[in-house]
Amino acid sequence: MAANSPTFEHIVTDVNETFLWRLDDYPWERNVWNFHPEIEIHLLRKSTGMAFVGDHIGEFSPGYLTVIGSNLPHDWVTATAPGEIIEGRDIVIQFHPDRIRQITGALPEFAQLEDFFTRAERGLVFHGEARARGGELIERMGTVKGLSRLSLFVQLLDLLVNSGEHEVLSSPEFAPKLDAESLDVLRRSLAYIYENIATDIHLSDVASTAGMSDTAFSRFFKKNTGNSFTDHVNKLRIWQACKLLAESDMPITDICFEVGYLNISNFNRTFLRQHRMTPSAYRRLTGQRRTSRS
Repeated sequence: MAANSPTFEHIVTDVNETFLWRLDDYPWERNVWNFHPEIEIHLLRKSTGMAFVGDHIGEFSPGYLTVIGSNLPHDWVTATAPGEIIEGRDIVIQFHPDRIRQITGALPEFAQLEDFFTRAERGLVFHGEARARGGELIERMGTVKGLSRLSLFVQLLDLLVNSGEHEVLSSPEFAPKLDAESLDVLRRSLAYIYENIATDIHLSDVASTAGMSDTAFSRFFKKNTGNSFTDHVNKLRIWQACKLLAESDMPITDICFEVGYLNISNFNRTFLRQHRMTPSAYRRLTGQRRTSRS
């Protein structure tokens, strides 16, 4: 995860606006493992990478549209070269649910959002027509202001609230201890893992940086990320392997060692468990997709 990782994000919405709409380059100082009471609608416009939402770790590609509920930690990480900037990678919409609740007395139709806010607490990712239309509405918001932008926002909420084209991301068991000290330890731990993922990294190495015993750190990591240390490392390694399989001609054996595995059998077994196909089958599939798009 990003080296300058987790923090509480303080969001300021203009007094003349119901919600914040923002176009972000990547990376910048707020691209970190963060949480906030505001609900966030997030569109990844460019590039690929890893999505971290609660205890969910998955891949994203252009058009990835999510809704992140209040205080649910999240981050989207793209591997970039030193000094590389991806302009306009993200569009972020943030609004406090209490601000919406305040107007339900005058506009009772907004009360139906309450169930949506509850579902969003675990994170939602949209696909199909909802993803396509939602992305279009979000893009259009950047071209208008005032009532025109608010109108598009209401259309977006109506679309997402009533769409069945979504999946829940984080598990109901995920309940991190979100205090400043825990977040600082987690920040350092996640940064260390991300920076050393291609090496023979061990739990004891990271526990040492956190100032904990192996047992205490293992419990801490599971509670605050929702994943065991081993699962977290494997998911990151397999993500990097997928990028190399899809974007390079590097032999699979070399990829195995490049992403930190010490033997091909363990690599193949872990890849098969995560993707239900072998690395060679994944390469053939992604190669066919590239050919069909060209």
